[in-house]
Amino acid sequence: MLGEALSFLIDALVQPFAAVLLFRFHAVWLQAPMRNPIGEFIMALTDFIVLKARRYVPSLFGLDTATLALAFGVEFIYLTLFLFVQGYPFDSFPLIGLLAWTAVKLLKISIYLLVATLLAEAILSWINPHTPLAPMLSTCNRPFVQPLRNVIPPVGRVDLSVLVLFIICQLILIVPVGGMEQFVQRLL
Repeated sequence: MLGEALSFLIDALVQPFAAVLLFRFHAVWLQAPMRNPIGEFIMALTDFIVLKARRYVPSLFGLDTATLALAFGVEFIYLTLFLFVQGYPFDSFPLIGLLAWTAVKLLKISIYLLVATLLAEAILSWINPHTPLAPMLSTCNRPFVQPLRNVIPPVGRVDLSVLVLFIICQLILIVPVGGMEQFVQRLL
């Protein structure tokens, strides 16, 4: 019973924080405008740790490496706690396996974030296309959708490129990411 409660708490608090940090990294990388309720929430939630980390972790190639390193660290802590709660026998600490699993999980979370932003943009385009979130979502999704829009013409007035990107994301999650996840779990 205590194990279930601990598992719930780390699932509800630690991994979502890693996802928020990862979204912030992607939003900064894609230069998404963050002056909207969700963007301001993400910045307020993560500024306390990101601004401190930027003092010690320099930006590389124009990327916010401090935020990425924090997302990696938080996800690493989440996976370590997850294994501990599941009763993993820590005879020796599986550092290489946990580092690889963390990298794969961040890739997986990134794809899920893309799917979520695509879905949110599609729904908001039907309900309220002029919402303050629209520029942020459009900026996050454009680099992934635009190459498909150049190849796939609209059918009637329906843009099928988002549907094709959903299918591509699911296939990526199933085949290469699923295979990588199975491989790194053997390292544990």
